[in-house]
Amino acid sequence: MGTIKWLRMLDPLRNVFEKFGVDYPVMRKILEIKLLMDGRRAPTLLQKSSKNADPATMSNQFIKSLWIYIVLSLVLVPLVAMKMNFMFQMSLVFGILMFMITTSMISDFSSVLLDVRDRNILFSKPVQRKAINMAKLLHVAIYLLLLTGSLTVLPLLVGLYRHGILFFLLFIVEIILMDVFIVVLTAALYWLVLRFFDGEKLKDIINYVQIGLTIAMTVGYQFISRLFNLMDVKVAFTAKWWELFIFPTWFASSFEWLLGEGGNMYVIIFSVLSVVGPLAALWIYSLLMPSFERNLQKLATHQARGKMNRLRLADRLSVLFCRGNIERLFFRFSWDMMGRERDFKLKVYPQLGFSLIFPFIFMFNILRSNSGFAAMREGRGYLFVYFCAMMIPTIVLMLRFSGSSKGAWIYQTIPLRDSAPIYKGAVKAMIARLFGPVFVFQAVVFLFIFGARIIPDLVVILLSVLLYTVISFMVLDKELPFSRPFQNTQSGSTFVFLGLMILLGVFAGAHLGFTFLAYGKYLWMLLLLVFNFIAWKLAFRKGSLNHLTYD
Repeated sequence: MGTIKWLRMLDPLRNVFEKFGVDYPVMRKILEIKLLMDGRRAPTLLQKSSKNADPATMSNQFIKSLWIYIVLSLVLVPLVAMKMNFMFQMSLVFGILMFMITTSMISDFSSVLLDVRDRNILFSKPVQRKAINMAKLLHVAIYLLLLTGSLTVLPLLVGLYRHGILFFLLFIVEIILMDVFIVVLTAALYWLVLRFFDGEKLKDIINYVQIGLTIAMTVGYQFISRLFNLMDVKVAFTAKWWELFIFPTWFASSFEWLLGEGGNMYVIIFSVLSVVGPLAALWIYSLLMPSFERNLQKLATHQARGKMNRLRLADRLSVLFCRGNIERLFFRFSWDMMGRERDFKLKVYPQLGFSLIFPFIFMFNILRSNSGFAAMREGRGYLFVYFCAMMIPTIVLMLRFSGSSKGAWIYQTIPLRDSAPIYKGAVKAMIARLFGPVFVFQAVVFLFIFGARIIPDLVVILLSVLLYTVISFMVLDKELPFSRPFQNTQSGSTFVFLGLMILLGVFAGAHLGFTFLAYGKYLWMLLLLVFNFIAWKLAFRKGSLNHLTYD
């Protein structure tokens, strides 16, 4: 068992712990339970592959995810291998490492840093506080060691080969100092949020960091190839006072001082800060620890979330887009659920991020290969806006899932015989809340790039996406909104999704084809209006959907 192996590594240090007054057997048992419980949780980067996993088989999900971080560390290899300017290359290395480790700490290890179960369970028992605190410290250290080791094992070996043993040892020391600084910085962020806000705000921040991590890891490969262009660049480092606040330069400066061209005053100051900064931060954190522990109790409380402004917006939009009180009611209900369900946002919002940035990635690639910005403006690159609809099938499918699915019994108490208004309200809320902002943002940017001439094309794209949405709803399996647990998210609809992706390409191709005809885009616009009217009538006609039952 993985947890036992880790604990056996600690056994030779038992006397050391006991000299510091730690009850080692109790601390060991607490740590064993913590590690065992962590096995029931899948890391952010592996959540898609563990939807229906049996808890008994999930004992090493984090260990299994480490290969992803090893692959991601390949981006650091060319930076470490360069022999040009230690200050430049190692600042990039530590900048990337700090981003990866910090986001991973917040997204996957928040439950470790913010564990309030100790207060609820152990504090009421005759358990030594030192044992509890040491178990928590080791709990964090084990995961941080595994994560940092996975991200740095390849760069360390390359550094040893290219720059020698002194570089290798200095790299290890700076990595340890960086880890200390990151842990304290992360804890300070939590303390600051909890000091002025409630636990719900902190949970929201953690959720958004998880979303950002998923997006960043997925699209980061777009920038990897561009890093290799730095190999032949000559770089000269000229320090400025404000770079004192650029933390990666702290940990890079020692390489420049000891292995590079020597150190000026700023390089020496940065080198000192790389040691003094983490140690001072650790000392300050120890002073704030009592306040931090008190504020952690906010995580155990649930306060009302102030959403009056959002609800007023939902009310106005429901009147604008919905017909009938029942449809408006479930529009507002779905709007609120999509805003408060953290699991829903974690699984859906990355799709929004992909849809938001993919058109600009393709535009950027065209700009690099084209004759210039002016030539691009005269083309039909605005059709890349269709990529914003890539998220539609996934979100339509995800509308059935909720972390509060047990509340779906409410559907059986509603005095309605037909569920069409429920589905229609939920789909319209999805379009207004999730797709709408993405489309509006992209439309504004593309209008700035291509000019007012593309306004009819944007109308055509909007009508195409509305038709695409209702077709996705019609071909995918239907369940009452938010009535299924997330453990059942595997749908077996791979071929349906593939067909819908092809259909989206057909819409874009048809749009392109009609642009070659005189007034063709206006003809296509008229046809789309007719198709939308028919499709929305057929999809939500009375009696066409299942009744208000769930399993």
